[in-house]
Amino acid sequence: MYLQQGRAHNEAMMMKPSPDIELYSYFRSSSSYRVRIALHLKALEYHYIPVHLLKEGGQQHQKSFRDLNPLGEVPCLRHGPLVLSQSMAILNYLDSLAPEPPLFPHAASKRAQVVQACEMVNSGIQPLQNLGVMQKLAQDFGASEEQKQSWSRHWIQRGLRSLEVFLRPMAGIYCFGDEVTAADLYLIPQLYNARRFSVEPRDYPLLAKIEESCLQIEAFQKAAPGQQPDTPAER
Repeated sequence: MYLQQGRAHNEAMMMKPSPDIELYSYFRSSSSYRVRIALHLKALEYHYIPVHLLKEGGQQHQKSFRDLNPLGEVPCLRHGPLVLSQSMAILNYLDSLAPEPPLFPHAASKRAQVVQACEMVNSGIQPLQNLGVMQKLAQDFGASEEQKQSWSRHWIQRGLRSLEVFLRPMAGIYCFGDEVTAADLYLIPQLYNARRFSVEPRDYPLLAKIEESCLQIEAFQKAAPGQQPDTPAER
């Protein structure tokens, strides 16, 4: 039921809803945030379908959503018969669907470096501090809120330090020179998430500078957690 309600709500929110692309998203999900940036950069219209990760025991666990994504995670993108549920797969698909502006360089070596930067966030930081891990730490080990926060800060700080060093030789205004790439789409949501765990991006001067540049772009602004149809009035 919530999927149908979400779709109807989004049709009222979007100026020109498209029947072709549906994005199942949660306003605060950093993985969903990446995909929203890509959709706005490429000016692809889409239905926003909220999936609340906490209400009703987590709407991502409902059968109607699990039928789309057996892993029960957001984002999940549906385009006609195609359903994709990992942000890297989705960004690769959107880059083929709407090649401009490109998210991944054509040159093999440069593309590999961009993917490496993405994966430093995608596999080296985000999974270790996401909601499912926090819930498991509390459930199985009795971790307190303070302990969960400390755990998350450790992995975020470790990852951001590494990313700062890795990007230093290649960075310009953005992660790689003066053109936005997928690496920026991974970095900005992670910095948003870092603040939730009391990690201050200004401790990483290069990353903070890149964030400042990215947040001047309209697509990043529109994709921000505070601008989504399911953003609560108080959060």
